[in-house]
Amino acid sequence: MQNKNGQALVEYVLIVAIISVITISVVSYFGGYLKDSITKTSCSLVNQEYEEGEKPGEGKCVSKTVEK
Repeated sequence: MQNKNGQALVEYVLIVAIISVITISVVSYFGGYLKDSITKTSCSLVNQEYEEGEKPGEGKCVSKTVEK
């Protein structure tokens, strides 16, 4: 009888490693867009306006201007 527990463990580690690499690459590629969407939501929560930046991820909240 051979012990195959080690083989299964290696397969699970490889699967987790592949999923981690894919997740990190997706987040790094779309990170700026994700940051902008979170910033837009937080701006509306604090009653400010969202101002886009030059690149994705550079947007910020600014105070609303009051017109008289």
